[in-house]
Amino acid sequence: MLGFTIFTVKKHERALLLRDGDFAGLFGPGKHRVFTGLDDVTLERFSLGKPDAPARFEHELADYFVAHEPALLAREFVQVVLGETEVGLRHEDGVLVEILPPSTRQLFWRGLREQRVDVVDLSADARLPAELLAKLHSVALRPRAVRGLDGVLLVQVPEFHAGVLTLDGQMQALLPAGVHGFWRFNRQVSVSTVDLRAQIAEVNGQEILTRDKVGLRLNLSAVWHFTDVQRALARMPKPADHVYRELQFGLRAAVGEQNLDALLENKAAIDGAVLAQVRERLAESGVALDSVGVKDIILPGEMKTILAQVVEAEKSAQANVIRRREETAATRSLLNTAKVMEGNPVALRMKELETLERVAERIDKISVVGGLDQVLNGLVTLRQPG
Repeated sequence: MLGFTIFTVKKHERALLLRDGDFAGLFGPGKHRVFTGLDDVTLERFSLGKPDAPARFEHELADYFVAHEPALLAREFVQVVLGETEVGLRHEDGVLVEILPPSTRQLFWRGLREQRVDVVDLSADARLPAELLAKLHSVALRPRAVRGLDGVLLVQVPEFHAGVLTLDGQMQALLPAGVHGFWRFNRQVSVSTVDLRAQIAEVNGQEILTRDKVGLRLNLSAVWHFTDVQRALARMPKPADHVYRELQFGLRAAVGEQNLDALLENKAAIDGAVLAQVRERLAESGVALDSVGVKDIILPGEMKTILAQVVEAEKSAQANVIRRREETAATRSLLNTAKVMEGNPVALRMKELETLERVAERIDKISVVGGLDQVLNGLVTLRQPG
Protein backbone atom coordinates (compact mmCIF):
# COMPACT_ATOMS: atom_id res chain seq x y z
CA MET A 1 0.00 0.00 0.00
CA LEU A 2 1.34 3.34 -1.04
CA GLY A 3 1.95 5.88 1.71
CA PHE A 4 4.27 7.83 3.92
CA THR A 5 5.92 7.13 7.25
CA ILE A 6 6.61 9.78 9.85
CA PHE A 7 9.27 9.38 12.55
CA THR A 8 10.99 11.61 15.09
CA VAL A 9 14.71 11.64 15.80
CA LYS A 10 15.66 12.99 19.23
CA LYS A 11 18.45 15.51 19.73
CA HIS A 12 20.83 12.88 21.07
CA GLU A 13 20.05 10.41 18.27
CA ARG A 14 20.78 9.71 14.64
CA ALA A 15 18.56 7.52 12.44
CA LEU A 16 19.68 5.36 9.54
CA LEU A 17 16.93 4.67 7.01
CA LEU A 18 17.11 1.43 5.03
CA ARG A 19 14.85 0.79 2.04
CA ASP A 20 14.64 -2.89 1.18
CA GLY A 21 17.80 -3.36 3.21
CA ASP A 22 19.79 -0.75 1.32
CA PHE A 23 20.93 2.69 2.46
CA ALA A 24 18.34 5.39 1.88
CA GLY A 25 19.39 8.20 4.19
CA LEU A 26 20.84 9.36 7.49
CA PHE A 27 18.65 11.71 9.51
CA GLY A 28 19.50 14.10 12.33
CA PRO A 29 17.24 15.46 15.12
CA GLY A 30 13.68 16.46 14.16
CA LYS A 31 10.45 15.07 12.68
CA HIS A 32 10.78 13.45 9.29
CA ARG A 33 8.23 12.31 6.66
CA VAL A 34 9.41 9.68 4.21
CA PHE A 35 7.56 8.18 1.24
CA THR A 36 7.52 4.45 1.59
CA GLY A 37 5.57 3.28 -1.42
CA LEU A 38 5.68 -0.47 -1.73
CA ASP A 39 9.18 -0.74 -0.26
CA ASP A 40 10.20 -2.34 3.02
CA VAL A 41 11.47 0.57 5.09
CA THR A 42 13.33 0.07 8.38
CA LEU A 43 14.88 2.57 10.76
CA GLU A 44 18.02 2.04 12.85
CA ARG A 45 18.57 4.46 15.72
CA PHE A 46 21.95 5.39 17.25
CA SER A 47 22.09 7.06 20.70
CA LEU A 48 24.86 9.65 21.20
CA GLY A 49 23.85 11.12 24.55
CA LYS A 50 24.58 8.41 27.08
CA PRO A 51 27.92 8.81 28.91
CA ASP A 52 28.78 5.16 28.28
CA ALA A 53 27.38 5.09 24.72
CA PRO A 54 29.98 4.13 22.11
CA ALA A 55 30.98 7.07 19.95
CA ARG A 56 32.27 4.82 17.18
CA PHE A 57 30.10 3.97 14.21
CA GLU A 58 30.35 0.24 13.61
CA HIS A 59 28.16 -0.71 10.68
CA GLU A 60 28.50 -2.53 7.40
CA LEU A 61 27.80 0.77 5.61
CA ALA A 62 30.90 2.45 7.07
CA ASP A 63 33.09 1.63 4.06
CA TYR A 64 30.34 2.77 1.70
CA PHE A 65 30.13 6.17 3.42
CA VAL A 66 33.89 6.58 3.13
CA ALA A 67 33.91 5.70 -0.57
CA HIS A 68 30.71 7.26 -1.87
CA GLU A 69 29.26 9.75 0.65
CA PRO A 70 31.93 12.41 1.25
CA ALA A 71 29.45 15.14 2.17
CA LEU A 72 27.61 12.94 4.68
CA LEU A 73 30.95 11.71 6.02
CA ALA A 74 32.22 15.23 6.66
CA ARG A 75 28.94 16.33 8.26
CA GLU A 76 28.26 13.39 10.58
CA PHE A 77 31.57 11.67 11.32
CA VAL A 78 35.20 12.07 12.29
CA GLN A 79 37.23 9.71 10.17
CA VAL A 80 40.38 8.08 11.58
CA VAL A 81 42.90 6.42 9.27
CA LEU A 82 46.13 5.35 10.98
CA GLY A 83 49.26 3.90 9.41
CA GLU A 84 51.18 0.89 10.64
CA THR A 85 53.46 3.05 12.82
CA GLU A 86 50.84 5.52 14.03
CA VAL A 87 48.71 5.70 17.16
CA GLY A 88 45.59 7.80 17.60
CA LEU A 89 44.71 9.70 20.78
CA ARG A 90 40.98 10.31 20.74
CA HIS A 91 39.59 13.19 22.79
CA GLU A 92 36.01 14.02 23.64
CA ASP A 93 35.47 17.66 24.60
CA GLY A 94 39.24 17.96 25.07
CA VAL A 95 39.53 14.97 27.41
CA LEU A 96 41.55 11.90 26.37
CA VAL A 97 39.20 8.91 26.31
CA GLU A 98 40.82 6.31 24.05
CA ILE A 99 44.12 5.16 22.54
CA LEU A 100 43.66 3.78 19.04
CA PRO A 101 46.13 1.13 17.80
CA PRO A 102 48.05 1.30 14.51
CA SER A 103 46.22 0.53 11.22
CA THR A 104 42.89 1.64 12.71
CA ARG A 105 40.09 2.49 10.23
CA GLN A 106 37.20 3.93 12.18
CA LEU A 107 34.35 6.46 12.03
CA PHE A 108 33.22 8.38 15.13
CA TRP A 109 29.97 10.28 15.43
CA ARG A 110 29.96 14.02 15.51
CA GLY A 111 27.28 15.19 17.83
CA LEU A 112 26.92 16.21 21.44
CA ARG A 113 30.65 15.83 22.10
CA GLU A 114 33.51 17.35 20.20
CA GLN A 115 35.69 14.62 18.70
CA ARG A 116 39.41 15.12 18.11
CA VAL A 117 42.06 12.56 17.21
CA ASP A 118 45.77 13.34 17.55
CA VAL A 119 48.16 11.12 15.62
CA VAL A 120 51.51 10.04 17.18
CA ASP A 121 54.34 8.44 15.22
CA LEU A 122 55.59 5.27 16.97
CA SER A 123 58.74 4.89 14.91
CA ALA A 124 60.35 7.98 16.44
CA ASP A 125 60.63 6.74 20.03
CA ALA A 126 59.30 3.91 22.16
CA ARG A 127 58.86 6.27 25.09
CA LEU A 128 55.63 8.12 25.66
CA PRO A 129 55.81 11.90 25.26
CA ALA A 130 56.23 13.58 28.65
CA GLU A 131 52.87 15.37 28.41
CA LEU A 132 51.03 12.19 27.49
CA LEU A 133 52.81 10.23 30.24
CA ALA A 134 51.71 12.72 32.88
CA LYS A 135 48.15 12.65 31.55
CA LEU A 136 47.96 8.85 31.44
CA HIS A 137 49.46 8.53 34.91
CA SER A 138 46.82 10.84 36.38
CA VAL A 139 44.01 9.28 34.33
CA ALA A 140 44.96 5.76 35.39
CA LEU A 141 44.31 6.75 38.99
CA ARG A 142 40.71 7.75 38.24
CA PRO A 143 37.82 5.27 38.40
CA ARG A 144 37.10 5.68 34.67
CA ALA A 145 40.36 5.05 32.89
CA VAL A 146 41.21 5.65 29.26
CA ARG A 147 40.22 2.83 26.91
CA GLY A 148 43.08 1.13 25.12
CA LEU A 149 45.57 1.47 27.98
CA ASP A 150 46.74 -2.06 27.27
CA GLY A 151 48.66 -0.52 24.37
CA VAL A 152 51.02 1.30 26.72
CA LEU A 153 53.25 0.18 29.56
CA LEU A 154 53.23 2.42 32.63
CA VAL A 155 55.95 1.65 35.18
CA GLN A 156 56.79 3.28 38.49
CA VAL A 157 60.36 2.62 39.64
CA PRO A 158 60.58 2.98 43.46
CA GLU A 159 63.23 4.99 45.24
CA PHE A 160 66.60 3.23 45.71
CA HIS A 161 65.76 1.00 42.71
CA ALA A 162 66.63 0.97 39.02
CA GLY A 163 64.42 -0.11 36.14
CA VAL A 164 65.83 -2.56 33.58
CA LEU A 165 64.21 -1.78 30.21
CA THR A 166 64.12 -4.50 27.54
CA LEU A 167 63.00 -3.66 23.98
CA ASP A 168 62.51 -6.51 21.52
CA GLY A 169 64.78 -8.74 23.62
CA GLN A 170 67.60 -6.19 23.98
CA MET A 171 68.48 -4.56 27.29
CA GLN A 172 68.45 -0.77 27.20
CA ALA A 173 69.67 1.92 29.57
CA LEU A 174 68.66 1.76 33.22
CA LEU A 175 65.64 3.78 34.29
CA PRO A 176 65.94 6.03 37.36
CA ALA A 177 63.34 6.18 40.10
CA GLY A 178 60.07 7.71 38.91
CA VAL A 179 57.21 7.09 36.45
CA HIS A 180 57.99 5.87 32.93
CA GLY A 181 55.81 4.98 29.97
CA PHE A 182 56.37 3.07 26.72
CA TRP A 183 54.37 2.06 23.67
CA ARG A 184 53.55 -1.64 23.44
CA PHE A 185 52.44 -1.46 19.82
CA ASN A 186 54.75 -3.04 17.22
CA ARG A 187 57.34 -4.03 19.85
CA GLN A 188 57.92 -6.20 22.89
CA VAL A 189 58.69 -4.06 25.90
CA SER A 190 59.18 -4.98 29.55
CA VAL A 191 60.62 -3.33 32.64
CA SER A 192 61.89 -5.10 35.75
CA THR A 193 63.08 -3.35 38.90
CA VAL A 194 66.33 -4.02 40.74
CA ASP A 195 67.03 -3.06 44.34
CA LEU A 196 70.29 -1.07 44.51
CA ARG A 197 70.60 -1.30 48.28
CA ALA A 198 72.60 -3.89 50.20
CA GLN A 199 70.90 -7.29 50.14
CA ILE A 200 71.13 -10.25 52.50
CA ALA A 201 71.75 -13.83 51.39
CA GLU A 202 70.92 -16.57 53.91
CA VAL A 203 72.59 -19.97 53.40
CA ASN A 204 70.97 -22.27 55.95
CA GLY A 205 71.12 -25.96 56.82
CA GLN A 206 74.32 -26.86 54.96
CA GLU A 207 75.41 -30.42 55.79
CA ILE A 208 79.23 -30.51 55.42
CA LEU A 209 82.00 -32.97 56.44
CA THR A 210 85.12 -31.58 58.09
CA ARG A 211 88.62 -32.77 57.25
CA ASP A 212 88.44 -35.33 60.07
CA LYS A 213 85.09 -36.67 58.75
CA VAL A 214 82.77 -35.05 61.28
CA GLY A 215 79.39 -34.04 59.87
CA LEU A 216 78.29 -30.48 60.70
CA ARG A 217 75.28 -28.35 59.86
CA LEU A 218 76.08 -24.67 59.35
CA ASN A 219 74.05 -21.49 58.83
CA LEU A 220 75.71 -18.55 57.08
CA SER A 221 74.62 -14.99 56.35
CA ALA A 222 76.16 -12.63 53.80
CA VAL A 223 75.61 -9.06 52.57
CA TRP A 224 76.06 -8.13 48.88
CA HIS A 225 75.11 -5.37 46.45
CA PHE A 226 75.08 -4.53 42.74
CA THR A 227 78.06 -2.64 41.34
CA ASP A 228 76.95 -2.82 37.68
CA VAL A 229 73.36 -3.93 37.12
CA GLN A 230 73.62 -4.32 33.35
CA ARG A 231 76.79 -6.38 33.55
CA ALA A 232 75.32 -8.56 36.28
CA LEU A 233 72.14 -9.28 34.31
CA ALA A 234 74.13 -9.88 31.12
CA ARG A 235 76.20 -12.59 32.84
CA MET A 236 73.71 -14.04 35.31
CA PRO A 237 69.98 -14.57 34.74
CA LYS A 238 69.35 -14.46 38.50
CA PRO A 239 72.18 -12.70 40.37
CA ALA A 240 70.76 -13.50 43.83
CA ASP A 241 70.70 -17.23 43.06
CA HIS A 242 74.24 -17.02 41.69
CA VAL A 243 75.51 -15.37 44.88
CA TYR A 244 73.75 -18.04 46.95
CA ARG A 245 75.45 -20.87 45.02
CA GLU A 246 78.89 -19.26 45.28
CA LEU A 247 78.42 -18.91 49.03
CA GLN A 248 77.50 -22.58 49.22
CA PHE A 249 80.63 -23.63 47.34
CA GLY A 250 82.85 -21.31 49.39
CA LEU A 251 81.44 -22.57 52.68
CA ARG A 252 81.95 -26.22 51.73
CA ALA A 253 85.53 -25.56 50.65
CA ALA A 254 86.38 -23.66 53.84
CA VAL A 255 84.88 -26.26 56.21
CA GLY A 256 86.20 -29.27 54.33
CA GLU A 257 89.81 -28.10 54.66
CA GLN A 258 89.82 -27.87 58.48
CA ASN A 259 89.49 -30.20 61.47
CA LEU A 260 86.64 -29.92 63.94
CA ASP A 261 88.82 -28.53 66.75
CA ALA A 262 90.15 -25.76 64.53
CA LEU A 263 86.64 -24.81 63.39
CA LEU A 264 85.27 -24.65 66.93
CA GLU A 265 88.22 -22.60 68.18
CA ASN A 266 88.11 -20.02 65.38
CA LYS A 267 84.84 -19.54 63.50
CA ALA A 268 86.17 -16.27 62.10
CA ALA A 269 88.58 -18.28 59.96
CA ILE A 270 85.58 -19.67 58.06
CA ASP A 271 84.26 -16.16 57.47
CA GLY A 272 87.57 -14.97 56.07
CA ALA A 273 88.03 -18.00 53.84
CA VAL A 274 84.52 -17.80 52.38
CA LEU A 275 84.74 -14.04 51.89
CA ALA A 276 88.07 -14.26 50.04
CA GLN A 277 86.99 -17.12 47.77
CA VAL A 278 83.56 -15.73 46.84
CA ARG A 279 84.90 -12.23 46.26
CA GLU A 280 87.39 -13.66 43.79
CA ARG A 281 84.68 -15.66 42.03
CA LEU A 282 82.38 -12.63 41.78
CA ALA A 283 85.05 -10.26 40.46
CA GLU A 284 83.94 -8.48 37.26
CA SER A 285 80.45 -9.97 37.58
CA GLY A 286 78.60 -6.76 38.47
CA VAL A 287 77.96 -7.75 42.09
CA ALA A 288 80.22 -7.44 45.14
CA LEU A 289 80.26 -9.25 48.48
CA ASP A 290 80.44 -6.95 51.52
CA SER A 291 80.60 -9.34 54.47
CA VAL A 292 80.16 -12.98 55.48
CA GLY A 293 79.38 -14.47 58.88
CA VAL A 294 78.77 -18.00 60.15
CA LYS A 295 75.79 -17.79 62.49
CA ASP A 296 75.63 -21.37 63.79
CA ILE A 297 77.71 -24.55 63.83
CA ILE A 298 75.41 -27.42 64.80
CA LEU A 299 76.99 -30.72 65.88
CA PRO A 300 75.30 -34.14 65.62
CA GLY A 301 73.86 -35.58 68.84
CA GLU A 302 76.58 -38.21 69.49
CA MET A 303 79.31 -35.65 68.89
CA LYS A 304 77.72 -33.30 71.43
CA THR A 305 77.85 -36.10 74.03
CA ILE A 306 81.50 -36.85 73.29
CA LEU A 307 82.50 -33.20 73.48
CA ALA A 308 80.60 -32.79 76.74
CA GLN A 309 82.54 -35.73 78.22
CA VAL A 310 85.83 -34.26 76.98
CA VAL A 311 85.04 -30.91 78.53
CA GLU A 312 83.98 -32.55 81.79
CA ALA A 313 87.25 -34.56 81.93
CA GLU A 314 89.31 -31.44 81.20
CA LYS A 315 87.59 -29.45 83.92
CA SER A 316 87.94 -32.31 86.40
CA ALA A 317 91.67 -32.59 85.66
CA GLN A 318 92.06 -28.85 86.09
CA ALA A 319 90.24 -29.03 89.45
CA ASN A 320 92.56 -31.84 90.63
CA VAL A 321 95.62 -29.83 89.64
CA ILE A 322 94.37 -26.83 91.57
CA ARG A 323 93.55 -28.99 94.61
CA ARG A 324 97.02 -30.57 94.64
CA ARG A 325 98.61 -27.20 94.24
CA GLU A 326 96.73 -25.85 97.26
CA GLU A 327 97.60 -28.90 99.39
CA THR A 328 101.27 -28.52 98.49
CA ALA A 329 101.19 -24.87 99.41
CA ALA A 330 99.53 -25.65 102.77
CA THR A 331 102.08 -28.35 103.59
CA ARG A 332 104.93 -26.03 102.70
CA SER A 333 103.45 -23.36 104.97
CA LEU A 334 103.19 -25.82 107.89
CA LEU A 335 106.77 -26.89 107.35
CA ASN A 336 107.99 -23.31 107.42
CA THR A 337 106.00 -22.67 110.62
CA ALA A 338 107.51 -25.73 112.32
CA LYS A 339 111.04 -24.60 111.43
CA VAL A 340 110.38 -21.19 112.95
CA MET A 341 108.98 -22.62 116.22
CA GLU A 342 111.79 -25.18 116.54
CA GLY A 343 114.35 -22.55 117.38
CA ASN A 344 112.05 -19.98 119.00
CA PRO A 345 110.23 -20.96 122.30
CA VAL A 346 108.30 -17.71 122.34
CA ALA A 347 106.83 -18.44 118.91
CA LEU A 348 105.99 -21.94 120.03
CA ARG A 349 104.23 -20.53 123.10
CA MET A 350 102.22 -18.13 121.01
CA LYS A 351 101.17 -20.93 118.67
CA GLU A 352 100.02 -22.96 121.68
CA LEU A 353 97.95 -20.02 122.93
CA GLU A 354 96.43 -19.57 119.49
CA THR A 355 95.51 -23.24 119.40
CA LEU A 356 93.99 -23.01 122.89
CA GLU A 357 91.92 -20.03 121.80
CA ARG A 358 90.52 -21.95 118.85
CA VAL A 359 89.69 -24.90 121.03
CA ALA A 360 87.97 -22.68 123.56
CA GLU A 361 85.71 -21.20 120.93
CA ARG A 362 84.24 -24.62 120.19
CA ILE A 363 83.46 -25.88 123.72
CA ASP A 364 80.89 -24.86 126.26
CA LYS A 365 82.81 -25.31 129.55
CA ILE A 366 86.51 -25.64 130.59
CA SER A 367 87.72 -27.03 133.95
CA VAL A 368 91.33 -26.09 134.82
CA VAL A 369 93.32 -28.01 137.53
CA GLY A 370 96.76 -26.88 138.62
CA GLY A 371 96.84 -23.45 137.03
CA LEU A 372 97.52 -22.22 133.54
CA ASP A 373 100.81 -24.07 133.34
CA GLN A 374 99.00 -27.34 133.71
CA VAL A 375 96.67 -26.33 130.89
CA LEU A 376 99.57 -25.76 128.60
CA ASN A 377 101.20 -29.01 129.72
CA GLY A 378 98.20 -31.07 128.69
CA LEU A 379 96.31 -31.24 132.04
CA VAL A 380 93.30 -29.53 130.78
CA THR A 381 89.94 -31.25 131.13
CA LEU A 382 87.46 -30.33 128.45
CA ARG A 383 83.88 -30.94 129.28
CA GLN A 384 81.31 -30.54 126.59
CA PRO A 385 77.55 -30.18 127.18
CA GLY A 386 75.66 -33.35 127.78
